[in-house]
Amino acid sequence: MTLLRMRELRQLPEEDLDRKIGEIESDLLRERGIAAMGGAPASPGHLRALRTDLARALTVKSERRRASAMGGRSSSTASEAGAAS
Repeated sequence: MTLLRMRELRQLPEEDLDRKIGEIESDLLRERGIAAMGGAPASPGHLRALRTDLARALTVKSERRRASAMGGRSSSTASEAGAAS
């Protein structure tokens, strides 16, 4: 599994992003289970890559949630409103 790029994640529709998060979480759970039982992981860097991918995907999901909560206000308008107060 290759590292997911933020650009790729931002282009995914919401359903695909949710599916990707589920896949990463299940892979991470399986790898952690192997490590907890004392087994050697096939690739030591794979756990770290999974955690990084999960963090990136959750960041994109959070950005989308925050943007929809703002009701379509642009980020420049929001930052100007915060600076004016």
